[in-house]
Amino acid sequence: MTTSECCLPQVRPLLLRRPPLVFALLGMLTLVMLVLNVAIGSISFPLNEIWQALCHPQDASTTTAILWNIRIPRAIAAVFGGAYLAASGLLLQIYFRNPIVGPYILGISSGATLMVSFVMLTSVTIGWTLFTPFISTLAAFAGAYGVMLVVLAIANRVKGGVTLLIVGLMMGYLCGAVSAILTAFAEKDKIKGFVLWQLGSFSGFKWDEIWLLLAAGGAILVLLYVQSKPLNAFLLGEEYAGSMGVDIRRFRLLILLCACALAGMVTSMAGPVAFIGMAVPHMARLGFGTSDNRILIPGACLMGGLVASLCDLIARTVMAPVELPLSAITAFFGAPIVITLLLKRRVKL
Repeated sequence: MTTSECCLPQVRPLLLRRPPLVFALLGMLTLVMLVLNVAIGSISFPLNEIWQALCHPQDASTTTAILWNIRIPRAIAAVFGGAYLAASGLLLQIYFRNPIVGPYILGISSGATLMVSFVMLTSVTIGWTLFTPFISTLAAFAGAYGVMLVVLAIANRVKGGVTLLIVGLMMGYLCGAVSAILTAFAEKDKIKGFVLWQLGSFSGFKWDEIWLLLAAGGAILVLLYVQSKPLNAFLLGEEYAGSMGVDIRRFRLLILLCACALAGMVTSMAGPVAFIGMAVPHMARLGFGTSDNRILIPGACLMGGLVASLCDLIARTVMAPVELPLSAITAFFGAPIVITLLLKRRVKL
């Protein structure tokens, strides 16, 4: 019996016990962050008033209005927005089998931003102001899919990971250039709203948007979890996945549609949020010690919700009453993690 065989019975029980413990810890921390985001703000309320407002949402008090119309929607949006970005990044890393890709790096978020800028800076929404949030969402989807198609077309011809990264960055620059030109010709009021949106924030969410976020994103996550086994096979290569009965062409399309839909949905409502989609999947793999997507998909979603909630809380409170840009906080949080993991594991691009 070899040394590895002797160690195997000791390693398996540890790996079997570890995921439930990590899930429990992440769930508790996410719940704590959700409560903190509801309880803490520029205006302080006694705990008994907060509890009273939560138990009686129909009351006409100021506390009830602030909690139910501002803080609770924002807290929910932060959790699910972070979860969707993490799931999108995980899918893209599986698709390209590359650790440095993500919706922001590959230009998907930039494409969504470009199309939203058309909606916010031009007169595209004349006559449709009642459905403006949904128009922004559809525009973000179109932008995300458009950029992804361009990146894919180039990636199919050039397989290098560094080339893929450069293509994504260039697409981001091009989208940013077009947005800048639109900004130069836009009205001052529209420019102000677009600039604030570009900073990234989960503030201003309405309940209609929350229900849309929960329904559409939740359906996509359920679909992804059902496809966990094909995703695991896809990790081992397209030939292996095909030998296991996976329709490669349709499955690749499914992965991209889901990844772009999740990233586009969050970007349209919260603005571009950097590094969540790239850093959190790495953190999930490290935390759970596995590449099994049956564990990673819910694990990355929980971790993404936790990280986004923490970053949103920091953005709101560290320099209160001034709110810091959310993307700046996520960049400070995510960039060192990605660099450390790449250096530690010596990942080959």
